[in-house]
Amino acid sequence: MATATVDPLDPVFALHRGGKLAVAATVPLTSREDLSRAYTPGVARVCAAIAADPTLADEYTWAGNAVAVVTDGTAVLGLGDIGPRAALPVMEGKAILFKQFAGVDAVPICLDTTDVDEIVATVTALAPSFGGINLEDIAAPRCFEIERRLDAALDIPVFHDDQHGTAIVVYAALRSAAAVLSRKLPDLRVVISGAGAAGTAVARMLLAGGVEAATLTLVDSRGILHADRPGLVGVKRELATLTNAERRRGPIGEALRGADVLIGVSGGRIDAAALAGMAPGGVIFALANPEPEVHPDVAARHAAVVATGRSDYPNQINNVLAFPGVFAGALRARATRITEGMKLAAAEAIAGVIAGAATSDAIVPSPLDPRVAPAVADAVARAARDEGVVRDPVAAGCGSG
Repeated sequence: MATATVDPLDPVFALHRGGKLAVAATVPLTSREDLSRAYTPGVARVCAAIAADPTLADEYTWAGNAVAVVTDGTAVLGLGDIGPRAALPVMEGKAILFKQFAGVDAVPICLDTTDVDEIVATVTALAPSFGGINLEDIAAPRCFEIERRLDAALDIPVFHDDQHGTAIVVYAALRSAAAVLSRKLPDLRVVISGAGAAGTAVARMLLAGGVEAATLTLVDSRGILHADRPGLVGVKRELATLTNAERRRGPIGEALRGADVLIGVSGGRIDAAALAGMAPGGVIFALANPEPEVHPDVAARHAAVVATGRSDYPNQINNVLAFPGVFAGALRARATRITEGMKLAAAEAIAGVIAGAATSDAIVPSPLDPRVAPAVADAVARAARDEGVVRDPVAAGCGSG
């Protein structure tokens, strides 16, 4: 991991001094009457009402619009396992994105443990203070078990953004890229470089969205996933059985032979020789940050549409297009979980923002486009109601269109 020292002249350090978050009151506190209503004795009436009917917490506390952003600091950006304290600036940043783009209040929670049981127990104990849990920068494979167990234990949405936020935006981008190239998703041969948290979630999202399992191939650090490869367990085993119908084996160059689409979510470098085997006029998403698997200038020599995770090149695949609106919609609907249908709805909404106006250099909206979060929130809330995964159908507006 690269080290950095504090440079007082660096505007980035100046921006972060004192942190990027603060707590602000939403009610006046300028008189004795204000105090008596906001705190004792008035607050006791609200507490008693919630004790009698816990669902009232959504309406009479901040929990109905609050998300916990939880990490153990083991997979932070491209920095890796840097620990919970060093991860806090990222979690603060996530929280201000929630607020800026969707009006959702979010609190960074950095846990000084990597034990799955401890993380699950701690988040479960904290859950009454929040309407949703955003898991962030937790290394695979522990992230899968943590999300699964929390999703089963809690009646509020649990969302691992490194998996599902990435998958939503990648799927949205690929839908738009296919439209720009006058292609259909079932006709595309797709290779995913990386079979960790993001790669496996992207694979599942693409399969749900119309990419054919037979023409989807995943590659990890040991090569192509196939059903006969020894040592595969869990999600990798499942996907190896579903995908790669030709049972290709070997390194990524073999997977890319004749491929239309390369999606890089691994951080490993892919050389130009491997790209040369791709079908002409295809798509390359090289999404590792800060250094993509393929430099965009190199990728452009082998594909008609190129995207990265960087803001200094066209087509930034940025999770901020997804997670603020996903949670805003889930909270509005009082959803108990986030389903595959809700994720697909979010992706379709992102692509829909620029439907008909997408170009090879603009296959997704700008992360700063104010239309995105509301569109995603509306789509997610509607999908939650349609699927019936809401705590209070009347309050959530079920049946109201």
